[in-house]
Amino acid sequence: MDQEGGVEDSHFDYCPWDFAPRASSAQRAAQVAHQETLAEAGAVIGPRCYVSTAAAVFADVLCLGADSYIAGYAYVTGEVRAGRDCSVNPYATVRGRVTLGDGVRIGAHASLLGFNHGFAPDRPVHRQPLTSKGVVIGDDVWIGSHVVVLDGVTIGDHCVVGAGAVVTKDLASWTIAAGNPARPLRDRRGHGGSGAGTPDAGLGDAVAGFAERARAQAVGVLARCWNDGTGRYGDRPGVAATVRAHCDAVEIADLLLGAAPGQMSADEHAERLRELQDPVSGLVPELAPGGGPGVLPAPAPDGWIEDGVAEYHVLSVGSALELLGSRFPHPVHVVDRMTAGQLVARLDALPWRTRAWSAGAWVDCWATGARRSRESRGEARGEPGALEALFGWLVTRVDPWTGMWGAAPSPADGRLQLVNGYYRLTRGSFAQFGLPVPYAERVVDTVLAHARDPRWFAAGRQNACNVLDVAHPLWLAGRQTRHREDEVRAWAEEQLVQALGRWHDGAGFGFGPAGEGGSGPGREPGLQGTEMWLAIIWLLADLVGVADRLGYRPRGVHRPEPVRSPMFTMPHLGPS
Repeated sequence: MDQEGGVEDSHFDYCPWDFAPRASSAQRAAQVAHQETLAEAGAVIGPRCYVSTAAAVFADVLCLGADSYIAGYAYVTGEVRAGRDCSVNPYATVRGRVTLGDGVRIGAHASLLGFNHGFAPDRPVHRQPLTSKGVVIGDDVWIGSHVVVLDGVTIGDHCVVGAGAVVTKDLASWTIAAGNPARPLRDRRGHGGSGAGTPDAGLGDAVAGFAERARAQAVGVLARCWNDGTGRYGDRPGVAATVRAHCDAVEIADLLLGAAPGQMSADEHAERLRELQDPVSGLVPELAPGGGPGVLPAPAPDGWIEDGVAEYHVLSVGSALELLGSRFPHPVHVVDRMTAGQLVARLDALPWRTRAWSAGAWVDCWATGARRSRESRGEARGEPGALEALFGWLVTRVDPWTGMWGAAPSPADGRLQLVNGYYRLTRGSFAQFGLPVPYAERVVDTVLAHARDPRWFAAGRQNACNVLDVAHPLWLAGRQTRHREDEVRAWAEEQLVQALGRWHDGAGFGFGPAGEGGSGPGREPGLQGTEMWLAIIWLLADLVGVADRLGYRPRGVHRPEPVRSPMFTMPHLGPS
C-alpha cells in the first residue's frame, strides 16, 4: 500500500488503466515527476497519460497522445509516436520507428519491430548495419498478445490481429488476421470485405474502380509525355521538357505501377536526375533549352539563391530519387551553410502578410533541404542549432486564433494565401518531421471556413493546388483531433466524388483552372495534374475511410507519414 492507504504502486505496472481513477495524490505527484524527467530528454507526453517507472523507456523520440499509457516492463526504444487512447501493455516491445494512430491496443508480450539487421554473408550478424522502414498502425487497432509485427508493415484502421500472429505484410483496414505468417480471415464489419452494406460501399467501389482504370492506363499516360528526341519528359505532349515532369513521371509510376517509368531503368532515371544537381549550391536548376542543367541566379548576401523552381526541386527531385533507391550526390549547400541567425533573419523578412504561400513554400524548401543534407553523406550536417531555430521561430509565431502563420483574410482572395501557405509550411516541417501541429482544432476551423469559399471550391473551379492545400491540413490536424470530423468527412466525400470524374482516359488528370497569377499548367491532362490528383484522391479517400480500396499510398512529395531515415534525428522541442 502507498502511504495514503491506496493501491500498491506495482498494481499500476500491470493495470495502468486503474491509475486515473485509483491513484493517490502522492502517486500522481510521482508520475508527474517521472514524466517531467522523460520530457527533459525530449519526450512529448499528452494529458492524462501514464508511463510506468518499471517500463524500460529509452526512446530517441517519444510522443504520446492524450489518455495513453505504457505499462510496466514494456520495452520502448527508437522513434515512437502514438496518438490518443493508445496502450502498450505489460512486457510489450515497441522498437525502432513505430507510428500508432488513435485507439491502438498493444497486448502483453507483443512486439512491434520497426527496424531490422542486415544478414549478408560477408560479415557476422553483430557487425551488420541496421535498416529501418518503420511500422505504421492505423486508428482503432487491437494487436493481440504475443503478436510480432515486422519492419516495413502498415496495419490499416480498425484491424484486429489475433494472439501469436506474425505480421509480415500490410493489412488493409477492417481486417481480422491471425496465424504465422498472419493471413486475413474476414472483414471486421461482418462481410467478405467488398464494402457492401457499409455507409461508404458505393464510394468505396467507385474508388476501387478508378484505381483499376488508372493502373491499366498508367503506361500510356507516361509514354505520351516522353520525347524520344530529347530523352526527357514534358508535362504534356508538345511542351518543353522540365525537371518536374520527370519527377512527376517517377511518382506516378511508383503509385500505379510500383516500378520506375518504362522509358529507362531505375538506375538510368536516377542518374539522369542526379546529374542535374549543382555541386556548389546543391540546388537543381530548371533545364536549359538544350536539355542540360540551366543556370542559377547569383546568391543573396546570406548565401540563399532566389529561384522558386529550383527551390521546389529540392522536394520533387529528392523524392523521385528516394523512390528510385537513390539520393542527391551533394548536400543542399545553401541550406547547409545558413546559420541559425541568418535563418531567423530570413524568416522575419519573408512576406507573411502579403504572400503567405511564398513564405510557406520557402520554409518547405529549407526544412526539406535540411533533411536531405543530413542524408547525403550519412552524417549530421548543417550549422548547429539552425533546425531547432526554425521550429522555435514557428511555434512562437503561430496565431493561436487561426493556427496559421500569415495575413488575415483579404477581400481579393479570402483565406487562400493563409491556408495554402499553411500547407506548404507544415508539409516540410511538422508533417515531414512527425511533430504535432500547434492549435489543431483552430486549424480545422480555419481550413473549413476556407473550404466553403465558392471562388475556389465550387464545382468546376477547383484546381489541384487548392484542393490539396485543404485536404492535407485537414488530414494532418485529424491525426490530433476529431474536432468537426463529420464536417471534414462530408467535405472530403463531396470533393472525392468530383475528383474521380476528372480522369481523362489515356491522358490522366488536368491540373484545373490556373491558380493565383496564372500558376499551374491548366486544364489539359498532364503529369503534374495526374501526380497531384492521385495524391489528393488518397488523402480524400482516407478522410472518408475508403483509402484501402485504392491499392496505393503516396510515398513521395505528398506522402502522409513523416520521413523515416536512419540518418535523420528529430529536433528536440521539449514538452508541449
